Amino acid sequence: MSAEEAVVGRRSVRQFLADDVDPEVVRTILAGASRAASGTNIQPWLVHVVIGEARDRLSEAVIAAAEAGERELEYAYLAPSMDEPYLSRRRKVGYDLFSLYGIARDDYPARQAAALRNFRFFGAPVGLFFTMERSHGLGAWLDSGMFMQNVMILARAHGLETCPQQAWCDYGPVVHRILDIPDNQILLSGMAMGYEDLSATVNQLITERAGPEEFTRWHTA
Repeated sequence: MSAEEAVVGRRSVRQFLADDVDPEVVRTILAGASRAASGTNIQPWLVHVVIGEARDRLSEAVIAAAEAGERELEYAYLAPSMDEPYLSRRRKVGYDLFSLYGIARDDYPARQAAALRNFRFFGAPVGLFFTMERSHGLGAWLDSGMFMQNVMILARAHGLETCPQQAWCDYGPVVHRILDIPDNQILLSGMAMGYEDLSATVNQLITERAGPEEFTRWHTA
């Protein structure tokens, strides 16, 4: 797989096989990802890996909180209101996903059940949680995002796929408590990692992307 193939072929996988992932492979991926750029080489990212009983314990705790309506955002990921074309893009990927799940747009209980699948890592055996010190500035968010992207691309080099999951941040206090993450660290995102279930219909989702002509402006004079 070339670098271009690894990047262009990346997508969020939402159904994984239960097959275990060798911890040494995870360590290799994280070591490679640490070559991400960071301002003045501060390397702000911190990672919490959950597998086995720890993974299951976290899943049960967050699902219980979700079912009890105990949502408490770690931070505001989206703006309070959204203009076009961003709103239409967001709605379309949601409708496309529900369609693959076989869920009608107005079937809110089924939509909620589908959302809860996030908190079982879509069946993936490995969960990753990315944090950093709350005292860092905005640049560290950029650095950590580049690190996360490296993780997703390098996973593909080892035959693995991923799904970044910011949804865990809707229940940040629970994740902090179960994983004993200090209060001085902010939870940036979760991520599922494992072997893709190629038979799963939901994994047919390929999100659309705007072309460079839509988001690029050339300055030549």
